[in-house]
Amino acid sequence: MEIRRVESGKWEYLPLLLVGDEQADMVARYLDRGTLLALYDGGLRAVCVVTEEGPGVFEIKNLAVEPAFHRRGYGRAMVEQVVRDCRAAGGTQLLVGTGDSPLTLPFYHACGFREHHRVPDFFLQHYDHPICEGGRRLVDMVYLSMEL
Repeated sequence: MEIRRVESGKWEYLPLLLVGDEQADMVARYLDRGTLLALYDGGLRAVCVVTEEGPGVFEIKNLAVEPAFHRRGYGRAMVEQVVRDCRAAGGTQLLVGTGDSPLTLPFYHACGFREHHRVPDFFLQHYDHPICEGGRRLVDMVYLSMEL
């Protein structure tokens, strides 16, 4: 397994990024200003975009694993790499925003994140179609935080 920092050609990763954030104009809001990491293990398996949101505050904007390779540790490996990178950059807090989903919230809790705050109606206001995950329509953005 190898995690690489992508310096150019970030938009070539859009098909996999859309697994984590299914609307391209939303990805466009953060991709160019973020750091893109790509995890390879016999091929591309996962991507992650991290942005710096303020002094010492970083945010995972997108974490996507190829659906055929879920539950193999790629997502956790990516989070662990992001934590190391953010600490090395002087980070004190790592945030992630996600939907109120029975699939993603337990994953982030298991990685050490705790609920920080919610943005009501985020998915209703910012997406042009209903976003569903784990049999649930996403409405609020749930922000989770980890102290670094």
